Amino acid sequence: MTFIHKVKCVRFLVCIPLLLVVLTGCNTGYKGNPTPKDFLGNKRADIFVLDEIVYSNAQDVDWVQGLDYTIVEQVAEITKQSGKAWGFTSGTANKLPVGTKIYNTDSGFLIAIVEGEEIPYLGMYEG
Repeated sequence: MTFIHKVKCVRFLVCIPLLLVVLTGCNTGYKGNPTPKDFLGNKRADIFVLDEIVYSNAQDVDWVQGLDYTIVEQVAEITKQSGKAWGFTSGTANKLPVGTKIYNTDSGFLIAIVEGEEIPYLGMYEG
């Protein structure tokens, strides 16, 4: 093996681990939005999924309690109830009963109406 071939081989062997380190570092940066699995381990979790976004009960969130809002339009209805993350698709809730109507508001959160009570839900976005 000539000297030039040895130098090229060493460069190649040095570049591979560096490339792996860079690619591994890039892989851990963005995990995406939370999934039902992230919440369902907590017995107090009250969630539903709409268009791949998990919405969590916000009744105890101070800034939500103090907001004035107007219900704009119905955007969904709960079609399935499940306590397992597998198969938790759009329209599935873990506590809201099947048939619960979900409404959009002018204040950036959703409202579920259960037995006449308006319950606010916030979208859980990674941010």
